[in-house]
Amino acid sequence: MNKIKCPPIAETTLPQILKWRSVNEASHVALRQKDLGIWKPVTWHDYMAQASEIACALISLGIAANDRVGILSENRKEWVIAQMGIGLARGICVGIYPTSPSTEIQYVTQHCLAKIIICEDQEQVDKLLLIKNSLPHLKKVIVLDMKGMKNYDYPWIINFSQFVALGKDFINTDPDIIDRNLNSLSLKDTALIVYTSGSTGKPKGAILTWGNLSFTAWSAISGNSFSASDSCVSYLPLCHVAEQLVSVITGIGAGIEVNFGESIRTIQMDLQEIAPTVFLGVPRIWEKMHSVILVKAEEAGGIRLWMFRSALSICEPFAEKRKLSWSLREHCLFIICYWLVFRSLQNHLGLRRARILLSGAAPISSDLLKFFRTIGIPVREAFGMTETTALGFMQDSTKIISGTVGFPLPGVEAKIASDGELMMRGEMIFEGYYNDPDTTSETLKDGWLHTGDLAEELEGQFRIIGRKKEIIITAGGKNLSPSELENNLKISPYIKEAIVCGDGKKFLSALIQIDFDNTSKWAERKSLAFTNYKSLASNKDVYKLIDTEIIKANGKVSNVAGIKKFVILNKELDHDDDEMTATQKIRRNNILKKYKDQISRIYDLE
Repeated sequence: MNKIKCPPIAETTLPQILKWRSVNEASHVALRQKDLGIWKPVTWHDYMAQASEIACALISLGIAANDRVGILSENRKEWVIAQMGIGLARGICVGIYPTSPSTEIQYVTQHCLAKIIICEDQEQVDKLLLIKNSLPHLKKVIVLDMKGMKNYDYPWIINFSQFVALGKDFINTDPDIIDRNLNSLSLKDTALIVYTSGSTGKPKGAILTWGNLSFTAWSAISGNSFSASDSCVSYLPLCHVAEQLVSVITGIGAGIEVNFGESIRTIQMDLQEIAPTVFLGVPRIWEKMHSVILVKAEEAGGIRLWMFRSALSICEPFAEKRKLSWSLREHCLFIICYWLVFRSLQNHLGLRRARILLSGAAPISSDLLKFFRTIGIPVREAFGMTETTALGFMQDSTKIISGTVGFPLPGVEAKIASDGELMMRGEMIFEGYYNDPDTTSETLKDGWLHTGDLAEELEGQFRIIGRKKEIIITAGGKNLSPSELENNLKISPYIKEAIVCGDGKKFLSALIQIDFDNTSKWAERKSLAFTNYKSLASNKDVYKLIDTEIIKANGKVSNVAGIKKFVILNKELDHDDDEMTATQKIRRNNILKKYKDQISRIYDLE
């Protein structure tokens, strides 16, 4: 078949683009899955063929247009192939966090009335067994890995291989079904229901259309130089819109090779092996990488530590300048520092080849971004929401203003309301919240999305101040964003989480969760005795360490924004205790309520 030009991305659904790539780029590698140490490729032809088999299997089980199908699994090639298969069946894909307890799975499954769930393994099936009787609408559970389930005799469980066989049989009875569905698929059709993390209450199901996804693909590609020569690692949860942006939206839209490791625990090794050209990290990932580097340097000591600190000191002054504007002296200095120090750090992180590096999903410290730019890893901050199909703003490498999220991407309109709230408009804006018209009407007004974030504009670029509902107003009337202050604290390799308090108070305080890995290494070097997190957190020397780190952080902000007192939590914040979301965002209100006595004691002492 003669090759034809790729159809306009913004005007074509992703399944239709997938079909095009399966014909015109049939032998090119689309996906790779690591299995027992071996990377196994999936071509664009196979991607489409396997998605078609899944689609036909779903249709044979009664899935019709707009029926919801859940996916409960860690990232793997079957996840994205199944998502496209659901689309080819005219169904709606609903991702469910694999870290969710049964109660959360029950809520999402009930709320969206999923008829079928494709789940990973015995662990996920066991969760469903606890709630199956309360899910009368759930007809079948498709299991990808049946290991350990030999004695599971339930008629509603289907082995994935048996499921695929149903699809192959159905294709033989109606070989034109996929083409008919593709031809009838519209940009207005719902593609995904993405449930928000639920940091402030019950998760809400954001409705995203094929048009939303395709427009975002066009906008992302237009604002960057994504191409079929790029590669990425899929490691953030695929039920989160941020990973959808990389692994699915630009993956199919730009033809990027998407790699799936064996486990989230092997992500560091996978990055080193793949050396991706595209990498999206959430702030927690960048914070972890930063702390790994700092601790590694401290452990090295001697001349290596001196070289690391010297290289940072030399290159930091011009780190955020455009390379084209560097002087000959600056170029020479960076080259020397690169070969002596930075190159090995980039190789250790697996980011030496990365050319599109983004931070998104939550605010990040500008000092942290400056650090990575200093060592030659040019991370740019992006801003988006589930409700904006992941994107909206992105820093331009040619004109970075520190502390901003950059300019609106192509096709995105933005303005700031009279009360400081950021408002956005464009084809990437979601359709509303599933089965929640009241919240939808509060969020979408006259075509504008009310983001709930306070912002300000600087030379056409936007700075996110913080969530409207989370702004702290001190007794002196000073408005402060807790997220900005918390990010400032989390630059320390010894602080994993910080929750700033002080609404209506004379000064700010903080609840601190220490980074157990890094703090325990520090304690071992100091020959301090401890047995677990609690004993380490209660150590007086650790308290002094954190006090020193907070003093350092306070030196970067005004006196009123400094942390005067703090408490080290005696346990790690946990998703199961309703303190963290599935995406590791803090549930601020829950934490403030749970630890109200500790907070009160801080201020009672004054």
